[in-house]
Amino acid sequence: MKANEFLSTASDTMTQRGKDYDKQSDGTEERSMGKCVEAFNSITGRNLTESEGWMMLVLLKLVRQWSTDDYHHDSALDTVAYAALLAESLASCAEAPECQEVPGENSIERHARLIECRRLRGLE
Repeated sequence: MKANEFLSTASDTMTQRGKDYDKQSDGTEERSMGKCVEAFNSITGRNLTESEGWMMLVLLKLVRQWSTDDYHHDSALDTVAYAALLAESLASCAEAPECQEVPGENSIERHARLIECRRLRGLE
């Protein structure tokens, strides 16, 4: 399978997952991570973000891919889809005017501001 085929198949898979599991949206997109992170944070008292949730799933699929010598098509395909969802999650806040970089802030301040920005926008 070529890279563009992975991308196309991952896109089709995400659309189907949206139809199967995300009835409250328009049914065309995977939108379960926000609820998953909210439940995790409620149970554990942690403050995991949506982006960190997608990163965990990318890592899960990579660990599964490398756990044996055999190729796992499902893990490879899901890694592509989860990486795209992670990128979307990260970009959605960075593109908002209120989330633009503040001159002179350090990386810790920027990370905290972006998390708060996402929360205020209802993305976390």
